[in-house]
Amino acid sequence: MGKTTGFMEYERQDEVYAPVKERIKHYKEFTKPLKEKELQNQGARCMDCGIPFCHSGCPLGNLIPDFNDAVYRGKWEKASEILHATNNFPEFTGRLCPAPCEEACVLGINEDPVSIENIEKNITEVAFKKGWIKPRPPQTRTGKKVAIVGSGPAGLAAAQQLNRAGHSVTVFERDEKIGGLLRYGIPDFKMEKHIIDRRLKIMEEEGICFKTNQHIGIDVDATVLKSDHDALLLCGGATVKRNLPIPGSDLKGVVQAMDFLPQNNRRVDGVKDLGKEILATDKDVVVIGGGDTGSDCIGTSIRQGAKSVTNFEIMPKATTGRPEHQPWPFWPMRLRTSSSHKEGAERVFSISTKKFIGDKNGNLKGLVTAEVEWITKPGERPVLKEVPGTEKEWKCELALLALGFTGSETTIAEQLGLDIDQRTNIKASVKDYRTNVDSVFVAGDQRRGQSLIVWAISEGRQAAHHIDTFLMGTSNLPLKGEGDLPRV
Repeated sequence: MGKTTGFMEYERQDEVYAPVKERIKHYKEFTKPLKEKELQNQGARCMDCGIPFCHSGCPLGNLIPDFNDAVYRGKWEKASEILHATNNFPEFTGRLCPAPCEEACVLGINEDPVSIENIEKNITEVAFKKGWIKPRPPQTRTGKKVAIVGSGPAGLAAAQQLNRAGHSVTVFERDEKIGGLLRYGIPDFKMEKHIIDRRLKIMEEEGICFKTNQHIGIDVDATVLKSDHDALLLCGGATVKRNLPIPGSDLKGVVQAMDFLPQNNRRVDGVKDLGKEILATDKDVVVIGGGDTGSDCIGTSIRQGAKSVTNFEIMPKATTGRPEHQPWPFWPMRLRTSSSHKEGAERVFSISTKKFIGDKNGNLKGLVTAEVEWITKPGERPVLKEVPGTEKEWKCELALLALGFTGSETTIAEQLGLDIDQRTNIKASVKDYRTNVDSVFVAGDQRRGQSLIVWAISEGRQAAHHIDTFLMGTSNLPLKGEGDLPRV
């Protein structure tokens, strides 16, 4: 590293947020970027640590010390080449990834870790601004055709890699625009959609074909798609929403988060015909679920003008520091407070919803909760126990269920005769991502279950290598840890 004492000279500096009163009036991103010199200083904090544990923390195997050093030296184009060698879409991960690399940073043992995610985002923004990220279509075509179902980060990463190998790639998406949950799950205030569109423009100019409003398994039989292509990759995601089977769950006003959030993204995009509108305006809102999706519901509800927003989490309040049983460099289950939490939501932990209460017209008007505690015994799974005498009624006209997903939709698997596991994920070899049906592969959440964006991109890249090998006998596409430095 060029600045061996940088971690002692510079403190961690993050982007600042626009004031709450200002940012909740719109759906645009609201971070204020650091100046170039400040970013170089942040790159200088990367230690000459010998063994960069950030590599193992990152599912993509990003070459983090290398691009940090390039930023410190002001070599932004080189930093972009290094970053893109292992990550197809750092402009996405730089905004949306929870940064497991930072939790594995050696400096993070006793200091604030290097601000890897912010550096990553800014490298890509500089590269786009300078025009360094350009379409690079393959010089020759192999004559092989690959179909990819699903245009989330796994599908897009696989598409770009397979196109680079010279195959003709078509991506099928059931929604009206490409992007999957990047477009119809992530609120615009976390990532504006022109960020997706500028990357898609590059990919289209490289020769990738995108087909929207194509619901494979419904509009097009999956067996027909398979027969028309030399290989088929399924990247449909884990989209089956988890329900809350308690009395009153069928009341009007009890809504799945992944019905609420996509509708608002379409509203922000200017879509007029939204069907029955789901709005938090002038309502007491309860968001049930404490993860990222719950946080997104909070920020969206506040921007819609909710009267109040309360967030329920069934787990106890975590510590802000590392739990003793989750030492460095492992991912710690610590308390995480998002920008949305800071915009006016009340957070309640160790609480369970027992029933929803409706009025005579079937509209939600309240809910009943009880406090809970987790009983743990050595060698046994924790057991949830209700605390007697803690029932409480809450006023609520909109309850948003942000409880995650239980698995994948099975229509395509059934049409193709694919093996699935008990969670309805499609079974595939860990070695090469192949299913039990010849020429059919699977990657991302549809293979491993609900996970992080970096895992999705990693899965797409890995699957692309193995599909290329299947089609051609060998592959020059990189596997994790190898990188692909000649290409941007």
